[in-house]
Amino acid sequence: MSPTAILITILGTIMVGAMSPGPSFVMVSRISISRSRMDGLAAAIGIGLGGTIFATLALAGVTALITQFIWFYVALKVFGGAYLIYIATQMWLGASHPITATGAAEQSTVGRSFGVAVLTQLSNPKAIVVYASVFAAVLPPSIPPSLFIALPVGIFLVETSWYVIVALIFSSSKPQSIYLSAKRWIDRAAAGLLGALGLRLVYSAVYNRA
Repeated sequence: MSPTAILITILGTIMVGAMSPGPSFVMVSRISISRSRMDGLAAAIGIGLGGTIFATLALAGVTALITQFIWFYVALKVFGGAYLIYIATQMWLGASHPITATGAAEQSTVGRSFGVAVLTQLSNPKAIVVYASVFAAVLPPSIPPSLFIALPVGIFLVETSWYVIVALIFSSSKPQSIYLSAKRWIDRAAAGLLGALGLRLVYSAVYNRA
């Protein structure tokens, strides 16, 4: 398979994975709908950066280190799950606090939205194993040098592009008006989902070790 065919195959697989609902989707959609479009776009870029970091680590062979030292992987999963539970708790506690319609006052939260998105993406170390598995299945034993650059860049573009679409959809006026009218229940539903994902991550680390 040519380097171009390899790149297309991997990026297509990653795109399908990115479109699967998970904590990143919950975070980007909620940030977009509750803050501003700029916040949502910043979160989309943050998710893309997190995916690029994991892809780069997978190419660097860090997954071999994780596999060899299982305690390290378990610790990453526990901390990642704990972070999701923390975010879910904050979201639940703030569910009953009213907010005003998004606008200029919300622009100061763009940096925070970016940071939260990066940490949310990095909170699930299983992602690096997924990247490594896809790479192992498609990449040849001798990786063309061009792919060491093309793959991280391509994954950034794929992840970011999908979540930009999510941000644009959820930051439009109709979803925002629905959110403002049912903020308490939407926030609690999102908090419950993130909390469940965090607990599942911790459980798999402590009991399944996989």
